[in-house]
Parts: sequence; structure tokens; C-alpha cells
Amino acid sequence: MAETEATLLRQFPLFLPQNRSKTVYEGFISAQGRDFHLRLLLPKDLQLRNARLLCSWQLKTALNGYHHIVQQRMQQSPDLVSFMMELKMVLEAALKNKKEPYVLPSPPKFYSSLIGEIRTLGWDKLVFVDPCFSTIKLKADVSGREHLITVKLKAKSSLISIYTQFLAALESLKTFWDVMDEIDEKTWVLEPEKPTRSATARRIVLGNNVSINIEVDPRHPTMLPECCFLGADHVVKPLGIRLSRNIHLWDPENSLLQNLKDVLEIDFPARAILEKSDFSMDCGICYAYQLDGAIPDQVCDNSQCGQSFHYICLYEWLRGLLTSRQSFNIIFGECPYCSKPITLKMSGRKA
Repeated sequence: MAETEATLLRQFPLFLPQNRSKTVYEGFISAQGRDFHLRLLLPKDLQLRNARLLCSWQLKTALNGYHHIVQQRMQQSPDLVSFMMELKMVLEAALKNKKEPYVLPSPPKFYSSLIGEIRTLGWDKLVFVDPCFSTIKLKADVSGREHLITVKLKAKSSLISIYTQFLAALESLKTFWDVMDEIDEKTWVLEPEKPTRSATARRIVLGNNVSINIEVDPRHPTMLPECCFLGADHVVKPLGIRLSRNIHLWDPENSLLQNLKDVLEIDFPARAILEKSDFSMDCGICYAYQLDGAIPDQVCDNSQCGQSFHYICLYEWLRGLLTSRQSFNIIFGECPYCSKPITLKMSGRKA
């Protein structure tokens, strides 16, 4: 009995006994994000088949057409917990299948004012409006880029004010998008393959099996971004030295791409003028470029090799070699291509 009461309290914390004999329960049952009040009167023997269920008018309305099922479950349920669980299931089904009567959410003046605001903004800006005029989609063109905003309207909403704030936000991000567009157009971006307007990171090819990952601050897009070089040590170390040596050359008045060229003393290879075969980007173990969304980011440090591998492929390879050894979180082994020493720092990505 105590276990049953504990289960009831855990499953229905708002449905509690109202007397010591536990013949009266009262509280709420939740379904579809709504709470419904109910009261259950049990006989002295606490048998459900002789109980009376008193529902609030909201619960009665929700269960309209399902009362016979509720009575049937009350007759057949072995205990109160089972009945309450079944009542919740019936209520969920009833609410899911019931269509609420359509009621205008706002006074007529709201709709006439809203139509006037749309007319002021221009009907060409309107992309979508639902039958209740509660959800509206508008478009804006800023520097040749089309943007959409979805507005959930309330009675006191000002569509013009919302749209004006939307335009201001777009204008504040114009320089950021200019910077990212130049990178996408003039460099070979490995990740993301299809960047969205919200993507602030780019992994850019620098050469054979070497790349740089940058994270751009949308608020200060021409400032020095976070940089991480990916590739063999003998290739990325000189790049890091150049970055440190030339960081004083960074000029926020220039574009981010031009600054990267200046401080790294390189020209970025453009994908438009190079064949993919010019870069050995496939994994040397599975011979694929992408594996579960990941691309090869582990590279052999041997300057005569420089083969790239997926992290998980290299991990499984090294783990299967009898000659491999591990020290703390680093695995030491041999490169599958050149048999020269190769290391792998283990991380949370390990399977």
C-alpha cells in the first residue's frame, strides 16, 4: 500500500488524499500542457469500481465522448495508480483528437490596424500569414541578401516597430556577412560544406593536408579571429610562428582575408581554380573524406608522408597494433602509410 501511494505521489504530485482514511482524493491531472481539476470519492473499502469521479467543467468538456471509456477503466483498473495512468492516456487522446472552437483572439480593431501596418511596410514584404493573423513572415533584402523573420503577434504588437528592429539587426551584421562571403568565394572552405548565415567558423585549406580553422566574432568581424592550425607539426609550427611575429600588422580597416594573407605570408588556394586531386584530403585508412560528419584532421608528421586520417580511424588502427603504447592520454604507434612514429592525443571523440 505504501509503495502504491509513493508511486501515485511521484506520478501525480498534485493529486493528494484529503483525509486520513484516504477515501477522498483531490487535485489536478496534467495533459497536453494543461492542468485539469478533479475529485475522486472512494467507498470505505477503497474499491475503485464503486468510486465517484467528480470533474471540473473543463475536464468534462475535454472528456466529452470518452466518459464511457473512463467508467470502464474505473471498473477494471486494479488500483488507483493504474486508473490515474489510464485516465491520463484517455485525456491525452481526447485532447489530441478534439478541435477547439475557433474564436477570434483579438478585437476587430487589431486586425484593421495590422493590415494598415502591412500596407505601410509594403505587401511585397509579406511572405506568409496564418488565418488567425497570429503568425506572420516578412522578408527583407539587405545588400542582395534575403532574410526572413517570423513574428508571433499579440494584441499590442507593433509590426512596424518589430520590422524596424529586424532591419537594424541585419544592418549590424552586414560587415560580418561581407567578411564570411569573401572567405567562401575566394578560399577553399572544408567545413562547413554549406555554411548558413549563422555559422561563425570556417576551416580553410592552406595546402596539402594543412588547414586553418577560424572563429569570427560577428560583433567585430574584422578583428583577429580565433585561429587553430590543423596539420603536421613541421607544417603548422612555422605558420604559428609567422602569426605571432606578424600580428602587429593586423589592420581592422582591411578585410579579414587580406589580414590573414599578410600575417601568415601566404596566398589561399581557391577551390575554383584547383582540382580536388591537388589535395590529398581523403583518410588514408578508410579512403573516405567524410565519416559520420567528420573529416580527416589527424596528419602524419613525417615531411615525406603527411597523410591525413580521421581521428576514429587512426585511433582504431593504433589500438590494434601490438607495438603501440599509451602514456596518459597519448597513444604512440606507427603511421599506416610510412611506418614512421605517429602520435594521437585521445579526447572525448573516442568511440
